[in-house]
Parts: sequence; structure tokens; C-alpha cells
Amino acid sequence: MKLTEKNILITGAAGFIGANLVMELIRTNEPMTIIGFDNMNSYYDVSLKEYRLAEIDKLVVEKTQVSWKFIKGDLADKALINSIFAEYKPDIVVNLAAQAGVRYSIINPDAYIQSNLIGFYNVLEACRHSYDNGAKGVEHLVYASSSSVYGGNTKVPFSTNDKVDNPVSLYAVTKKSNELMAHAYSKLYNIPSTGLRFFTVYGPAGRPDMAYFGFTNKLIKGETIQIFNYGNCKRDFTYVDDVVKGVKRVMMKAPERRIGEDDLPIPPYAVYNIGNSSPENLLDFVDILQQELIRAGVLPENYNFEEHKELVSMQAGDVPATFADTSQLERDFGFKPSTPLREGLRKFAHWYKDYYNV
Repeated sequence: MKLTEKNILITGAAGFIGANLVMELIRTNEPMTIIGFDNMNSYYDVSLKEYRLAEIDKLVVEKTQVSWKFIKGDLADKALINSIFAEYKPDIVVNLAAQAGVRYSIINPDAYIQSNLIGFYNVLEACRHSYDNGAKGVEHLVYASSSSVYGGNTKVPFSTNDKVDNPVSLYAVTKKSNELMAHAYSKLYNIPSTGLRFFTVYGPAGRPDMAYFGFTNKLIKGETIQIFNYGNCKRDFTYVDDVVKGVKRVMMKAPERRIGEDDLPIPPYAVYNIGNSSPENLLDFVDILQQELIRAGVLPENYNFEEHKELVSMQAGDVPATFADTSQLERDFGFKPSTPLREGLRKFAHWYKDYYNV
């Protein structure tokens, strides 16, 4: 599926992955209409979301083939979602809007039900009704899932063929629910849908609630950082540019619509992991981070990192390891994330220095 001349709705467009996806599409400078949607909530610093939108606006000025429209609103507002579908008739929908964060789901569960379940239901319903009266409707729904769905699984690497019945956080529950909801709608209404399980996405202008960003904020203030599970956690860190390249490829290849022997649709449904498939020990990760912060001039050369770290026990909702099996992504799209951790953290450190004028 070519993206040229398509109407593309991207929810969560001011978010970390969403904004980078919008910019990647704009850089192609092909004729298309991109409708960005975001509620700009204050889960983290809104000025960072405004910065991302400003970066998008700079690109649009240079790439005149692309039409860009941003709409501020809440995914849980069903009437608004329906009106956007009615006006713009999106060919491709990329649902990245969600309340993120494992630990925050313990503090404020209501936000996850509202955004991740009710909001996603509204998107599915709008996709369903896009076919009313014989209209062509949505050609492909791509939506964000998470590596969190693997929960307490001990078999690694995590494969999309594994059972994911052991969530350890409400956030994971909502993401698994999204996959189940999408499957039902694909079966009932023949909506081609693809879920993407992201593994610890990081990079410049990322989310401040993520470990690498939060650690940096504390280190420059001379505060102590807590490293959970006594540093024995492993994470499959995935650089944001790799994630965006993967999402773009998936957008262009919807699951095939087919009719089964019962004359009903075989669900045009798929789920993929998008991860670096190379888990890093958290202690090693933090050591590389502080080296790159020193290299970029964010931290002084004589910074004593050992004085600013504390090894603590596992926190509720966390898992000891994440590790993506990306063989299906490689098979179907010829793509595998490959950015080395040091390279990605180096780019983050330079961005951080410039953005915060350190």
C-alpha cells in the first residue's frame, strides 16, 4: 500500500513516537494528508509536547506536498472522534494515543480505563462505521500495544506466539485488552488491524517518565538515582528512529482480507514485536548513559557516578527482563531495529544539552 494521496490519522501525534512518525512521513514529501490528534495532557511537561509540534511545523514549511492538520481533543470524546472520521475519511489510522507508564497505572488507574479502553473503543467504532453505506472506509488500523503484555512470562525472547495471560500491571491489562478488542472488530467487521508491541522506546525529546530521562534529570541535580532489582533488570532498549521505520513499513502492508469456509471473514489481524532484540543490563545501561552525558558536557568530567546510585529491590508492576523476538517482523517486512544503545544515548545526550541549555 502506497501512502501517496492517503488521508492518515495519527492519534497521540504530540507524543514521543507519534511526533517522530509524523516527521518521518513529512520528510518523504509525498502528497498526503496527515491529521494529528492529541489531548496534550499534563502527565508530563506539556512544553515538551509543544516543542515536538513546533518541530513538525518547521518541517511542514519545507515540505509543501504534505497537508498537516492538528486537532486537540480527547480520545474518550466519541462525538469528536466520529466527526473527525466523517470530515477527513482517513484511509489509514495509527492509534498511538494512550495513557502510558506502568507505575502511574497503580497511582491513577482511572486514566487508563478512560484513554486506553474507552478511547480505543471509540476508534474501533469509528473504523467500523467508516464502511457504512458501501464506503471504502479505513484500509488499515495500526495501534500501539506494549511489551508489558508479556507480564510474568519467563521464556525469552518474547514471541507473539507466546500466551500473555499473566499481566502484572493495569497498563499491561489495557494493552492486552486493545489486542483482544481489535481482533473481535477485525472478525466482525473485516477491519484490517495490526498491533505493535513496543519495547522500551528511547531517544531525543522522549518521555521524561522513562528511566534514561529521569536518571539524567536527577544526575545533573546531584541527586541519587534508584536502580531497581539491585541492577539485575534487563531491558530491550529500542531507539525511536527504528520504531518509526518499523511503524511506517507496517502501515503500508495491511493484513489480507479473506473469507473462510463459513462465508465469514477470517480476521485480517496481526501483532508484531518492535524491539532491538538485544537486552541490556540496567547497570550497564546507566553506566553508558553517564559516559555519554559526560561526553556531551551535560555532566562534568570528574563526575563521581558511584556516589549517586542506589541499588534497591524490585518495584510493583516491573518485570525482571524484556527481550523481543522480531523474527516475524523480519520475515514480513524485511526489517529489524539495529541502533546500538551507545549511539542512541549519545544522540539523546546531545539533544538534552541543547534543549535544556545545560
